[in-house]
Amino acid sequence: MKQEEAMNTNKVRSNDATSDASGKVDMKLEVEIIPVSDVDRSKRFYERLGWRFDDDVSPLDGLRIVQFTPPGSGCSVTFGKGITAAAPGSAEGGLVVSDIEAAHNELVGRGIDATDVWHGPPFPPEARQPGPDPERTSYGSFFSFNDPDGNTWLVQEVTTRLPGRI
Repeated sequence: MKQEEAMNTNKVRSNDATSDASGKVDMKLEVEIIPVSDVDRSKRFYERLGWRFDDDVSPLDGLRIVQFTPPGSGCSVTFGKGITAAAPGSAEGGLVVSDIEAAHNELVGRGIDATDVWHGPPFPPEARQPGPDPERTSYGSFFSFNDPDGNTWLVQEVTTRLPGRI
């Protein structure tokens, strides 16, 4: 059985893409494409992260598409061969977790080279303060890690969403 057949499927309701009273169309980020230089090395890395493996297909000569989804995420990450002209290592992505220290410990336990946890603004790096936010303020604590090509993942603790956020 193909991996995609084993995954749960949900029909998209016809009203999911309709406009609300403001005239805005509902749009959801579904896939983030990241550039990599070695597809198999990247596949091993994202498996080691513990992300769900979704697919690895080569529908055409010179084209390979690999997809993983972080736990609890509605957005997947796609990489492969022949899918982007971007330079490997040039992508930056954001991940949200409810417990920054638990997430950090899990990734380090999986052998991932992550930065120490910090608080304060994520940019510029010199503004960062060591350790999690002392009051564990939502959106206030971070760490980051890179994949083998140098694509950066910024991990942020969010315990209470801002109004209007899902």
